[in-house]
Amino acid sequence: MKVLFAASEAVPFIKTGGLADVIGSLPKELSQQGLDVRVILPKYGDIPAKYREAMTSVVTFDIYVGWRKQYIGIDVLEQDGVTFYFVDNEFYFKRPGIYGYGDEAERFGFFCRGVIEALPLLDFQPDVIHCHDWQASMIPVLLKAHYQHLPFFNQIKTVTTVHNLKYQGVFDQSLLKDLFGLSDDHFTGNALELHGGASFLKGGLLYSDRLTTVSQTYAEEIQTPYYGEYLDSLLRHRKDQLQGIVNGIDYDIFDPMTDPHLVVNYRDSLPKKQQNKLALQERLGLPVDGDVPMIALVTRLVQQKGLDLIQHVLPEILGLDIQLVVLGTGEAGYEQMFRYAAQTHPGKVSAQINFDEALAHQIYAASDMFLMPSQFEPCGIGQLIALRYRSVPIVRETGGLKDTVQPYNEFTGEGTGFTFSHYNAHDMLHTIRRAVFFYKNDRDAWLKMQQNMKKGDFSWKKSAAQYMALYKDMVK
Repeated sequence: MKVLFAASEAVPFIKTGGLADVIGSLPKELSQQGLDVRVILPKYGDIPAKYREAMTSVVTFDIYVGWRKQYIGIDVLEQDGVTFYFVDNEFYFKRPGIYGYGDEAERFGFFCRGVIEALPLLDFQPDVIHCHDWQASMIPVLLKAHYQHLPFFNQIKTVTTVHNLKYQGVFDQSLLKDLFGLSDDHFTGNALELHGGASFLKGGLLYSDRLTTVSQTYAEEIQTPYYGEYLDSLLRHRKDQLQGIVNGIDYDIFDPMTDPHLVVNYRDSLPKKQQNKLALQERLGLPVDGDVPMIALVTRLVQQKGLDLIQHVLPEILGLDIQLVVLGTGEAGYEQMFRYAAQTHPGKVSAQINFDEALAHQIYAASDMFLMPSQFEPCGIGQLIALRYRSVPIVRETGGLKDTVQPYNEFTGEGTGFTFSHYNAHDMLHTIRRAVFFYKNDRDAWLKMQQNMKKGDFSWKKSAAQYMALYKDMVK
């Protein structure tokens, strides 16, 4: 069986968020399970030179974007046993960064059409095209509107995966009519219309054969008005074609036993984990003390991540006998909040307002607890890495956080972390206090949680098997 992943980013080539991690590691696992899976991405100017220089050009041709005739090239590169194709057009993609431009609809409209038109020239006829997030979501629409009558395309099935429903690719209707040559009936409320414009993502949700999202709980949540971002009625309508499959993490990259960024490698040894903590305290200028619990926050500094809850009770959190280590960038107000906390509490708070992959690994390894009080969280990767590095998660029960962190129960000894359900700052504060209490006063409970974490498997193996079953069900 042949599957093509179409996405806007992938590790190790280009990354802004968790989508890139998925596209970098899931195809690798699927290919190890016997699938012919390939990936197609835009060829961005910011892809490191070592990868661009290793690419081979396989085909060049022209396509129409509305009335404009544009050059397109397809380059190819093998990475970790997976074939990656890159859609080349310097006008659209040779720019700093990958998102945030005024012609986003045209850039990714070009990408969607380019993916389809390239396939017959690449001598690769997928059984399934797996589209990820809004940037690839017009592929199912275009296939049905313009290509399905052609023999090469008429058996191809499509899946759209929603990594975050908040990002919908909404643009002016007249612009999308121009770009895609679609008739007026594609722009009604029953089709692409959304918020008075037209949405790439809604197209994928309507026209794909199957839909997935990145955790079972998020699949249920997005069928409700609170989480549904005005698409909940459509998702309820298609609930029989919607499936939640939780993300995994790449166990080769995130392995405390072999991680090159750590001071001391370990698997389940708390004394060795402690050595990483002492080294990080020294590096960050915090008091070097193995007994004080270290709480980590490695995240984008945006409201979705629950930072308004932290803001509300930060003085109370800092009143506890803890150290707080923050790594991330985002909204200026939150960046300033943590900078100020670090200035006023230099012995308690370290605020690293940047992104540093090596330091992130060191923080996972050093921290005793990992705080993730998200407002919503389609899957979340931070808590999976924390579990792998034996840092006890403190999370809100939403989306993938609910599916992957089992609340600790002191009466049964079950559980891998501490959780709260209501989006409430004092519920979060109570949960942090509870975690700190167990760390300081009940060593046996802490060791039991470590034992429970050991049993979890958040590699891609299980999730990849679910995707395999989905593809087989579609093409049988």
